[in-house]
Amino acid sequence: MNRINLIGLGVRDIAKSLKFYRDIGFEASVTGDEEQPTIVFFNNEGSKLELFPLEELAKDINEENPPELSKGGFSGITLAYNAKSEAEVNDIFQMVKSVGAEVVKEAQALSWGGYGGYFIDPDGYYWEVAYGAVWEFDESNMLII
Repeated sequence: MNRINLIGLGVRDIAKSLKFYRDIGFEASVTGDEEQPTIVFFNNEGSKLELFPLEELAKDINEENPPELSKGGFSGITLAYNAKSEAEVNDIFQMVKSVGAEVVKEAQALSWGGYGGYFIDPDGYYWEVAYGAVWEFDESNMLII
């Protein structure tokens, strides 16, 4: 087991999250009504991102005794977009700001020699957008580590 095929985010307002992710460039495959989807999958290079109603996700884990839902704060999960230049990082931050994302760390030089920052999506998930001069990508745009 050495692969992640899908990252699922439990979201409080699936329609709002669908709009947000579409606004920043994700292409969606929607199951159910477009205005209030049952589930959403985004086809990305190298992986898929899923939006699923938070309460339903908790029930999917354990219907009789679902995990307690966090009332905010940092969940310990971050998502990352690895850019191919500092200019791309800046372009992405400009775009996410234009659709209302909260930037919590402006793009800047980082202690490890890279360049990047963080923003928060409508459900409080932290996204890192970063560039490293030594990074290489495969034909699917996956970061080679």
